[in-house]
Amino acid sequence: MDVVVVDYGLGNLWSVKNAFEFMGANVRLTSDPEVVARSTKLVLPGVGSFGAGMQRLGERGLINALDEAVLKRGVPILGICLGMQLLADTSDEAPGVRGLGWIPGRVCRFPDTNLRLPHMGFNSVRIRATNPLFENTNSSEIDFYFVHSYHYVPESEVHISASTNHGVTFVSAICKDRIFGVQFHPEKSQSNGLSLISRFIKLEVECQSG
Repeated sequence: MDVVVVDYGLGNLWSVKNAFEFMGANVRLTSDPEVVARSTKLVLPGVGSFGAGMQRLGERGLINALDEAVLKRGVPILGICLGMQLLADTSDEAPGVRGLGWIPGRVCRFPDTNLRLPHMGFNSVRIRATNPLFENTNSSEIDFYFVHSYHYVPESEVHISASTNHGVTFVSAICKDRIFGVQFHPEKSQSNGLSLISRFIKLEVECQSG
């Protein structure tokens, strides 16, 4: 299965590419809007800030390309870490900056308590709803690797697939139609992460040609 990893200048692209290739995908790293618009399966990785992420996507002409692929053609997409946060409407990290807005909600900083930030390391992800990326798992709680200081707050709980606790409970996976987001890094999460990547690779593609 061909997978296009979107290169917008932020993120550990080679780690993502290597993990997907290890699980059998043919991977193309690209910042070409035409390639993104024509793709059949997308990964939006990311490490960095919300504002910089949206700026880079805009500068490279990738926002319209992503809308074309995902919203018009129904291409499955997996947003990882910052890539998940960019699916939101807004972020406290970058007031006034609009996100992709595909899954209504906003990105919030963890509360100013005694929490150690960034939230870093392996933590338990509790599955809360049906999501093909978690199908056929042997447990309702699975460990994945996190590095982040902000978290996604969807407007509707129907889009929440999984949650995690780091002093407070936060959303660690979301899903709407064929749009998937995970706050953790599956490419750094050993066998659990590779299993999730494999499920994404094997998702059936039913997108419109274009």
